Amino acid sequence: MKLIKIIKRMKKALAITGLLCWVGLGLNAQQLPLYDQYMLNPFLLNPAVAGNDGYTSLDLMVRTQWVGVPNAPNNQVFSAQTRLLKNKTTVKRSRGKSVMKPGRSGRIGLGGYVFNDMNGSVSRTGVHFSYAYHLWLDRSQLSFGLGGTAYQFQIKKLDFQEDEPLVEQGIYEPVFVPDADFGIFYRSAYPNVFYAGVSVKNLLQSYLKLGNKSMEEFRLYRHFYITGGYRFSFSDFDFEPSLLVKMSSQLSPQMDINLKAYFLKNYWIGLSYRTNKTAVVLFGVSVKRIYFGYAFDYEFNSIMKYSFGSHEFSIAIKLGNNARRFPWLERY
Repeated sequence: MKLIKIIKRMKKALAITGLLCWVGLGLNAQQLPLYDQYMLNPFLLNPAVAGNDGYTSLDLMVRTQWVGVPNAPNNQVFSAQTRLLKNKTTVKRSRGKSVMKPGRSGRIGLGGYVFNDMNGSVSRTGVHFSYAYHLWLDRSQLSFGLGGTAYQFQIKKLDFQEDEPLVEQGIYEPVFVPDADFGIFYRSAYPNVFYAGVSVKNLLQSYLKLGNKSMEEFRLYRHFYITGGYRFSFSDFDFEPSLLVKMSSQLSPQMDINLKAYFLKNYWIGLSYRTNKTAVVLFGVSVKRIYFGYAFDYEFNSIMKYSFGSHEFSIAIKLGNNARRFPWLERY
């Protein structure tokens, strides 16, 4: 009996050690969720994208990572964004030509999302709100965005006794975490669209205060995202290479190299390579104003001995495609 108790205590000690290693070290590696289809909804990476294209968009994305691995990460996020526009436009003359430009009332974008992230014994559930301001520069648009995030961070109780030190210290009590993010986004007009953006999340680098004062405080680190791409438009299809660079103060830069093709107006397919040795295949279809997407990624490392890869599903609805009301956007 005494041996069994010793074994149980060893298991608990190992579980506690692993949990603290994840919070103290592993958390730095993936403090924020990872999505494959950010190209379909860049608003998740950059608050300046809110209302950028003039549509009212509703997006749902669900991700299951490392299928087959117990307690692997899974994420769900639902976002909404829109542009505050009015019916009338302002007509000005430039070098003898009539040019359609937005009035001041057409420059504000609003957006937000709710999210739930699970990673082993750690959960993160919260909301995000964004305000964007869009400036029209001849045949391009420059946008600035500021966002605020608030979420509950919690560690699930493991199978410990109530008198365990970590239970007594309150490490399992939920923690409220506020933070902010900022972004800049630029894009040219359709049909050949160039876009680029930079954003920073965890701007305030909030602390996770776990347990009583004897527990160490764990800091969130700023995450930086740099995006860029060009959409070549042809008569039968569009072709879009793009790039995403992710980095933080604790991690070396990671890069996504993407290639996406649109054909028959309603279909798209894409390939992506992530420099952590991950390959991604994605495809989708649009039916009127509804967009369906799927992505599968495979990691070329030892974890794939136990996993069937990662799967991600998305569905989006775009409303308000009356281009005659807002001709300056030249939306696509």
